[in-house]
Amino acid sequence: MLLCVSELATNALVHGVPPGRGFRVRLYWERAGGRLRIEMHDSGAGAAPTARCPAPDAEGGRGLLLVSALAAAWGVGERDPGKVVWCEFAASARMFAVLVSNAHHLP
Repeated sequence: MLLCVSELATNALVHGVPPGRGFRVRLYWERAGGRLRIEMHDSGAGAAPTARCPAPDAEGGRGLLLVSALAAAWGVGERDPGKVVWCEFAASARMFAVLVSNAHHLP
């Protein structure tokens, strides 16, 4: 889960945030479905990100492939300005509480 947060945050910083702007991370837990949703909101323009297959010797380009492999679901939504890239995991209330209580310790 933390690897997915790291990959989405890196993508937001590298591809979606104009100089001098920031991005926002949001966590949602859905009790009924037992789902944890992680969202990265950026303020940049540009095409929606897609998972792609980089060359074997490429040093980058695998972030969304990792997210796709590890998360139960992921996707992209539009916002004005920018976009939101999200992923979801099955999660208990306890897991959500631990993540929220330790959020200030995340790199």
